[in-house]
Amino acid sequence: MLNGFKNFIMRGNVVDLAVGVVIGAAFTGLVNAFTASFLTPVINFIGAPDKATGLSVPLGKGVLDFGAFLSAVITFVMTAAVLYFLVVLPMNKLAERRNKGKEPEPAPVTEDIRLLTEIRDALVAARVPAQAARQESEHSADR
Repeated sequence: MLNGFKNFIMRGNVVDLAVGVVIGAAFTGLVNAFTASFLTPVINFIGAPDKATGLSVPLGKGVLDFGAFLSAVITFVMTAAVLYFLVVLPMNKLAERRNKGKEPEPAPVTEDIRLLTEIRDALVAARVPAQAARQESEHSADR
């Protein structure tokens, strides 16, 4: 039982997932700091303050705050754009350069192609003895 647990924990997927979660948590702090330090002041400078006044509607005892939602959407789009252009795009370019000289792996043979190949080989194997016998009879007739 413990051996099975050890095998489960040591599988690459579990370790990769754990590393991804830890890195994701650390990256969340980085993104939050970037948003608070750079993006929010830019949004406020442009003229869309954190809570855009005038974009809220009273609803009974509550308030529909469209301004806060709009601000969150703008922050999300700007954060996604910055992450794409400063992290994802350079990483993709780097991976592309690394794989430039490598030849892509051939696609695996599908089941239907494998079966068709076997049928072809069986037909060729069945034809060869018949052709050999026919050629032998033609040679003996010529003599």
